[in-house]
Amino acid sequence: MRAMTMRPQLDGRARRAERSREAIVRALFELIGEGDVQPTAQKVAARAEVGLRSVFRHFADMDTLYAELDARVQAEALPLLRDPPTTGSAAERALVIVAQRSAFYEVIAHYKRAGDLGRRRSPFLQRQHGRLVRELRARLLRALPELTRAPESVVEALDVVLSFDAWDRLRVDQRLSRERAAAAIETAVLALVAELPRSAPQKGKGRKR
Repeated sequence: MRAMTMRPQLDGRARRAERSREAIVRALFELIGEGDVQPTAQKVAARAEVGLRSVFRHFADMDTLYAELDARVQAEALPLLRDPPTTGSAAERALVIVAQRSAFYEVIAHYKRAGDLGRRRSPFLQRQHGRLVRELRARLLRALPELTRAPESVVEALDVVLSFDAWDRLRVDQRLSRERAAAAIETAVLALVAELPRSAPQKGKGRKR
């Protein structure tokens, strides 16, 4: 009889712990999304409506919390990147990339800043940062295959101009609006694309007869 009564109690505790954890992750997601990139445990507890001890208990495993936050951010932001454009001139394809990344960076900005603050102490955040850098570079190379024949300096310059770091510098340090930041990136990208080797016309974009 004792074993039968203990099991529901254990199940109830597990469900309460899971609800508490979900509330904490949701509170973190909301607070960071509002611009508080380093919310205190007190703020998280207040937003999640849980005890401070519960927050500290879950915060002991930060990488697991980071992973849950990252999954939420990816679900919201990754669809904005879509597949890299493969038709049109190099300049047209480059402008599509700028537009996609502008939208993507605006969604992830607060979370990326929060992640950068914790990256030195978090193996998970270090791995995720590396994956993002590699994925964005791979998308750039797929959209602009001309880069395989371009000078290395042009490739590296395009990669950095289209990075989150460049976007964040324009938005935060130089205090540009989203539109002005995108215009600045477009100017730099088009200047670099003009240095690319010319390729055959893209499908559907050939010269009219």
